[in-house]
Amino acid sequence: MTYLSLNRAQWDERAPAHAASPGYFRQRFIDDPAYLSGTIRFDLPRLGPVDGLRAVHLQCHIGTDTLSLHRLGATVTGLDFSGASLAEARALAAATGAAIDYVEADVYDAPSALSGSFDLVYTGIGALCWLPDIRRWAGVVAALLRPGGRLFIREGHPMLWAVDETRADGVLAVDQAYFERPEPMIWDEGDTYVETDVRFQNTVTHQWNHGLGEVVTALLDAGLSLTMLQEHDSAPWDALPGRTVEDPHGEHRLADRPWRLPQTYTLQAVKR
Repeated sequence: MTYLSLNRAQWDERAPAHAASPGYFRQRFIDDPAYLSGTIRFDLPRLGPVDGLRAVHLQCHIGTDTLSLHRLGATVTGLDFSGASLAEARALAAATGAAIDYVEADVYDAPSALSGSFDLVYTGIGALCWLPDIRRWAGVVAALLRPGGRLFIREGHPMLWAVDETRADGVLAVDQAYFERPEPMIWDEGDTYVETDVRFQNTVTHQWNHGLGEVVTALLDAGLSLTMLQEHDSAPWDALPGRTVEDPHGEHRLADRPWRLPQTYTLQAVKR
């Protein structure tokens, strides 16, 4: 099987469990018309106004960040390669009365799957690790943006992805690739990152890390100018179970000297 078919099977199976889990706050979105996802709330001071912008959310999964951008006033299209994820995203949009278009396509095919250009390309946490070629992704972003349009992304830090999270001695050991490699990291994991009792059958995935410099350089070479890059010592999920504490906003950071490890970053770049 190709990496796409393996990874898509994993996301198709997990999408209903994610939508039903307390971690995605689906019912909160339905009950509270002003509710925004934690990822969007975290970055509101950096994101700035998006009302009136034509936006596309790449690798949108079940659409909670997509709906949040819509609630901030953007006209949003969500794109994902998982049909099951988009079914959940469409159901959430319908339940909240949100007019959001969703398109099923691989992110590398986004320029041909979508029409017109966009003021904003948004990508959220845990997206880039599923892509084997960061330079090809940067080309997709450039092709989607109008001149002067911007990319906004919050993503897991490549340093976090390189850490061995299974060690019981508390040592932060770098055990995985930091830089992009041609060969994937192959994982066989039966769980997921949210609370659920579901037992999954599709457990093998292919993933890639991309160094922060590789991401920035790819965007610069694709014709974008970097306007913001902030590293954060926290993540909106418990990336290192047993070693973190959660703040009142749902962000997790190391309990012991959190300044040792960047867990996420926020980046903005504008098409020249």
